Amino acid sequence: MFVFVCARCDTELTVPLSQVCLPPHARQRYGNGVQLPVLMEAGTYAVDPDPWGGPWRKRDRIEPGGAAARAIYAPAPALSDSASGAFVIAPGDIRGTRLLRENSGGACCGFDGAYGPNVACMTCGLRVATRIDDCSLWQAVRLSSDAVYRIRLDGVEAAPLSWEELVRKGVRTPPFEPISMWGGRLGTSHYWSWSPRWEAAAGQALAHLLVASQGQPVKVPGGLTADVFQRALDALLPVGPPTRHAVLAGPGRPAPVAGADILLVPVHPQTGQAWPPDGPAAPAYPVPLPLGIWLWLASPQGNLPVPASGGIPQDVLRDDPLPPRPHSLFRADRESFQRTLVRLPAVHSAWLRGILANLTQHSSTGLF
Repeated sequence: MFVFVCARCDTELTVPLSQVCLPPHARQRYGNGVQLPVLMEAGTYAVDPDPWGGPWRKRDRIEPGGAAARAIYAPAPALSDSASGAFVIAPGDIRGTRLLRENSGGACCGFDGAYGPNVACMTCGLRVATRIDDCSLWQAVRLSSDAVYRIRLDGVEAAPLSWEELVRKGVRTPPFEPISMWGGRLGTSHYWSWSPRWEAAAGQALAHLLVASQGQPVKVPGGLTADVFQRALDALLPVGPPTRHAVLAGPGRPAPVAGADILLVPVHPQTGQAWPPDGPAAPAYPVPLPLGIWLWLASPQGNLPVPASGGIPQDVLRDDPLPPRPHSLFRADRESFQRTLVRLPAVHSAWLRGILANLTQHSSTGLF
């Protein structure tokens, strides 16, 4: 456990926090006027290794090799010049600070952080963090790595949960959820949609799937996995019989069958490490998925509605009304896809550069 303190006056600024990995949707901008929830679970923090927010350096001012030095292997329209390594926490976990309303930025419903740090230490006034809670953004506080430091608390640090313990806990992320809107004539309204978490995670995974494909057709398992990935893979890769196969692999599942070229594996939510395959499957390309999403794909939620006549027996759910479903096909998050792909060295390949160049067209056809 750690607490974060002001680098100038040593005032404690947070409750005790445990480190977890940064969620794939941390930088997601979802929809328009959408009310997204808090990004981080209470009592946790994550480190964002990349700079975020202004000031920005435009393409004509990026020195040769400047993007590659940040592990960006494709042309970038702009690079953030803010400090890297921000500590991302839930807004409710911050203490001893005040909000600088004059630094609200260009937001319409809250704070977007466009004007830089907008949270100051109550004791000395140092700007220590950026509060983000505008519409279509996940609510979070980003503690600036150059304005705070962390102190380990006394006591034995708990070891990360084992894969077996994580599977037993079985915390799954549902693929559909109600989305809240702001600004309607009748107040907050809702609609049923694919989960923004799934869309961001799929954008990240799709970039890895394309790299793993080596430019050849790819087949993923049927069912929900195919709903999420197969349409985009068929559109972005050459037409023809699948020459590479992706399978779900991870704790509690049978060893991958021979011929599996790509493994869809879970990421440990505390360490950020992908599940390590062994045996014959070890050389396969691992595509990372958040554990909650992987658990749902590997073992879909049971107790689905079952049609029944006469009286409804105990433990049988009604089929009237039918469970809500989105009215559109699944779309991976474009920004998550692009952000991941440009950070994979394989993007130097001409065919992957072509996909990046045509992202606007792919978005207009409903892939993103």
